[in-house]
Amino acid sequence: MIETPDGAGTTEIATGMAEAARAWLESLDAEQRSTATGHAPVADDPDGEGPDAERRRWFYTPTDHGGLTFHEQRPPQQRGAMKLVASGLTRAAYVTVSTVMGLENVLDHTEGFVTMFDRTRGRDPHMYYLRVFGEPGPTGAWGWRFGGHHVSLNFLVVDGVVVSSTPCFLGADPATSDLLGGVSLRPLGQVEDLARDIVRSLPADLASQAVLLDKAPPDLEAANRTTPKAGDRHIPLAGIWRAPFADPVEQAKLDKMSDGIEERAGLTEDDHRAVELSDEPKGVPASALDAGQREQLRLLLGTYLQRVPEALSPIGRYADDAALDAVHLAWAGPTEPGAPHYYRVQGPRLLIEWDNTQREANHAHSVWRDPTTDFGLDALTQHRAAHHS
Repeated sequence: MIETPDGAGTTEIATGMAEAARAWLESLDAEQRSTATGHAPVADDPDGEGPDAERRRWFYTPTDHGGLTFHEQRPPQQRGAMKLVASGLTRAAYVTVSTVMGLENVLDHTEGFVTMFDRTRGRDPHMYYLRVFGEPGPTGAWGWRFGGHHVSLNFLVVDGVVVSSTPCFLGADPATSDLLGGVSLRPLGQVEDLARDIVRSLPADLASQAVLLDKAPPDLEAANRTTPKAGDRHIPLAGIWRAPFADPVEQAKLDKMSDGIEERAGLTEDDHRAVELSDEPKGVPASALDAGQREQLRLLLGTYLQRVPEALSPIGRYADDAALDAVHLAWAGPTEPGAPHYYRVQGPRLLIEWDNTQREANHAHSVWRDPTTDFGLDALTQHRAAHHS
């Protein structure tokens, strides 16, 4: 369950979420609503194949994320959907999510307006999916998920309190785009730069501890798994889709793209072992950093943990030096700007991953996870025990 500084604040946010979710659902017709809703969250789904399995399934590729897309909604319904999305985000995070969605048009231009995948337009700013699980209200368990290419937001509410807001994924492709006037659009620029600045500022002995490998894995090591665990390694691109394409020609294109990414990464078995997930955090501990580096680390944590409103965020935990001391920062790849790279921030109840490796290091992924409570599984177990004992 989320540790928050303001229990009343989580209730207020949950109330706003429920109001927005109900208003959106009430605007839908029966056919739309059947696509837009899913089974109420439940705890008794240990094998991941029961009624809660779909809620725990998430993606960050341009695949079917499950739910009602903007294509399938009228403009007022689209506005209602975005109001629900905004209810779980800070203003800065909402702007970032909206920008990431708009990048689909930029990416389509980058690729020559030809990418198809398994539909008529592969890069599509309207191919974002919203689904509500259960009945939004002050009692019982319900949740919602919003996702599409490079966005995945997952919230769970139990008895009128927001108890989980992870996994929380944001990506950007292109990570950097030129704007008029000689400036650049970098939606996740600070998410990248703060980590690099810390690593580049380390003395040699700490740098050797922080940098796990001189090359980077081509994607997140935990990938889109429901529960991260020790030994996890990145999943090749073609494996992070809901299902194979019906069109064998389009599937062959995706497989070729996926194979090319793996070949360019060039990781050996030893390389995989160096960067794979572990229970014991890898890299340099915050306890070894100087005051300036520790402040930079707190700012870096904020680029993830302040995606949600203050009442939902554990960011305040890291004002305590002892809590920060337990956080480790690990890096893979060159530290020069523009080179493919990966980093991980790990500590108790915290797993952050970032990679910017694909498209000549101009395609970024970032995710904030709580490995012990993603999707609110602990809160659901507590809720079941309290109400069914």
